[in-house]
Amino acid sequence: MTSTRSIADVVADDLCIGCGLCESVTGGRVTMQPTANGSIRPSPLDRFTVDEERSLLRACPGVVAAPRPERREATAPEPPPVDVVWGANRWMGLAWAADPEVRFRAATGGVLTALAGQALDGGRVASVLHVGPDPDHPLRNRWTLSRTADDVAASSGSRYAPTAPLAGLATALDRGEPFAVIAKPCDLGAVHLMAAADPRVDDLCPIRLTMVCGGQSRATKTLGLLDRLGIAPDDVARIDYRGNGNPGPTRVTTTDGRHHEVTYLEMWEDESTWAVETRCKFCPDALGEASDVAAADAWPGGAPTGEDDGVNAIVVRTRTGRELVDEAVAAGRLVLGAPIDPRRFDDLQPHQVRKKEALAARYRGMVDAGVNPIAADGLRLDELGRRLTDDQATAQRRGAARRLRTIRETGSR
Repeated sequence: MTSTRSIADVVADDLCIGCGLCESVTGGRVTMQPTANGSIRPSPLDRFTVDEERSLLRACPGVVAAPRPERREATAPEPPPVDVVWGANRWMGLAWAADPEVRFRAATGGVLTALAGQALDGGRVASVLHVGPDPDHPLRNRWTLSRTADDVAASSGSRYAPTAPLAGLATALDRGEPFAVIAKPCDLGAVHLMAAADPRVDDLCPIRLTMVCGGQSRATKTLGLLDRLGIAPDDVARIDYRGNGNPGPTRVTTTDGRHHEVTYLEMWEDESTWAVETRCKFCPDALGEASDVAAADAWPGGAPTGEDDGVNAIVVRTRTGRELVDEAVAAGRLVLGAPIDPRRFDDLQPHQVRKKEALAARYRGMVDAGVNPIAADGLRLDELGRRLTDDQATAQRRGAARRLRTIRETGSR
């Protein structure tokens, strides 16, 4: 097994997720650049100072992941229960945006959009750091800081393509005013761990929202869709991956105003075309244990059977998250449905449960391939790994080792 000595090691082992933290920490001396295989990666890799790289390696999602404990106070209530799969939870249940336009336009039920709007209008934060489509490069995403609920809603909907929200973290911190973050679970894990190097993170970023994540696709997934539809990349004006219904179509708008659509199931029915980043195959926290609220799809069995009114299944993890949810309900922004126990949640996200059960074996495969596993203390991977039979664990271990050896030997991602 090798030690992860540098960000270059993370990139070489294809465990970089392109979160953008390198760009923020270096003040833009290192930037996030598209790669030939459809990812985004920090470049150049030899421009970090020793102190910068040390801080990055303590927070990089390709190196470490950790749940974020609540700040303990003398008057605080008892800590929340911790489920072996889902982690800390003060409330789990169904929810959706009360505004029918937000609910229809956003991915699933619009919960994250509604909560971010409430955080702004309720005075908890002055801005929200999140992502949306890049108007200058329609096949890419970009980070943005929104100061109004309408601006947040304008970028609602999933972005199934490389995105670097933390490239905007330094800008948000330098403003010196409170802000919320909506980002992937791995991104929020990095935000949490960066607080050790920069105390402004906990002082200025009181609200952290995430989606339960199925993985980040490389740009090759989108390019494959365009090829299937017979659309040249230069003719694309906009891509909407989710929203405008639940689950909503994937819609490509061309520069001449035409719309081309495929259904959610058509987009995702063939798993071999997902082009998911390598790091996602080894993600120890796709469930967002560094968040205040995590929002998921709520489809029994894990897949939609058609279009319906959007409903999220949510995990409210912290007191801050519970307070924000209650404020959004009281303001008429959010509707709560029935509570759900963790085992019912398992049925809504069975693929997440299976992956988390497989990770302990996959991490042994990483060691076999000479790759440092992602440190995941507090995420209960060994306990979940004991659910696998010996044959299942062996298959997962061998598959992980084979994948990583191929990456190391050939550079193929």
